[in-house]
Amino acid sequence: MLEEKKPKSWLKSVSAFANGLGGSLFFGIDNDGIARGLDDVQHVCEAISTKIRDYMDPLPEVEMIPHDMDGLHILQLKVDAGHYTPYYYVGDVQRIAFVRVGDESLPATAEHMVRLVLKGSNKTFDSLHTDYNAEDYSFTILANAFKDRTKQEWDKKYLLSFGLVTGAKNLTNAGALFADDCPLWQSRLYCTRWDGKEKGDAINDAEFTGNVLMLLREVMNFVKSNTKKGWEKLPDGRKNKSEYAERAVLEAMVNHFIHRDYTVMGGEVHLDIYDDRLSVTSPGGMYNGMLIQDLDIADVSSERRNPILANVMAQLDYMEKRGSGLTRICNETKALDGYRDELKPVFKSTPTQFQTIIFASPPPNVGDHDGDVSETKITERQQKILNLIKESPTISGRQMSEKLSVSQRTIERDLSALQKSGILKHEGKDNDGVWVVLE
Repeated sequence: MLEEKKPKSWLKSVSAFANGLGGSLFFGIDNDGIARGLDDVQHVCEAISTKIRDYMDPLPEVEMIPHDMDGLHILQLKVDAGHYTPYYYVGDVQRIAFVRVGDESLPATAEHMVRLVLKGSNKTFDSLHTDYNAEDYSFTILANAFKDRTKQEWDKKYLLSFGLVTGAKNLTNAGALFADDCPLWQSRLYCTRWDGKEKGDAINDAEFTGNVLMLLREVMNFVKSNTKKGWEKLPDGRKNKSEYAERAVLEAMVNHFIHRDYTVMGGEVHLDIYDDRLSVTSPGGMYNGMLIQDLDIADVSSERRNPILANVMAQLDYMEKRGSGLTRICNETKALDGYRDELKPVFKSTPTQFQTIIFASPPPNVGDHDGDVSETKITERQQKILNLIKESPTISGRQMSEKLSVSQRTIERDLSALQKSGILKHEGKDNDGVWVVLE
């Protein structure tokens, strides 16, 4: 029934629907979904209109739709998604904006309020002007990437035309993210290579802060150094085969850097690499508030939380404007040898985060040196070890540890794995022996 004396009990949902994707309240149906009916639908309609006018600011767009269910009168209060957010409940000496979290209407947090204000003013985070003077910042990383990827000369006037600098010569937030010395500390990346298929002991980890193009470069280097490669023997050597399609990983990382919510001041992008998959997680769910797992990725719209960032990345040919990134991740992964349907990438979202999971393709079967077929994996670090041994067959584990800046225990573990795989063998005594790489 309509709570006329406690309007906040249902107006908070009106506020939350208007601040989100819209929604409906049904009067005349109890909490168990059983129709009970209303005695006076006209009175309920008038009371709802009065309460919304008295207690909501600004006024949301609503529609009241009567229904008949087995002779019982039901009233649907349909609330449209608002364009002038935030929509507040004003009453009891309070002014509160509500948002939907699951099936609840809860007071908006400070971070929610920032997003609602931006949405209501038709602005995005990356377009906001900052107090940073553009003359105090350089854009060498951006200029070099532009020349390398477009084969065109960089022109400083692009800073203004791309929306990175204002007419008053201040940086926008997008400009700050592309500056060599990015001053936005929430532009961060955490990378971890876990030992096993779950979080436990970390084999390797790294943290990076700053320019978004630098973060992209560092994360790709981390993936290459911390994922395994299979190889197959060829007449003139061997052919490396990666667990992951490089373009799929690049596309995933670009998506997360571009579409993440930068208003979350304590948020960052996380890359977690396990034995069987890699996972990328960033703050901010789908920009339109929907859940990606409920959608067909082929039909996902190209709405962008940070359109300036997206446009610059499109200019650099890191992404396409038509919003086909998720499909490309799937197609690039599908093209790998050994792909199976159960290895299809997974996309998940909540109202506060987005996650991409790419599964490792199984390593190829490779011929060993006796002509048998065996399974071999080799990491980038192990390849570096082999290169060191080729240069100096008598090199010690301690020397390898110093050259590669990893622990001697890690070197010993890699040497043992390479020997078990038949790629490497040790001849002679420990102190006087030599390493032999078996091609």
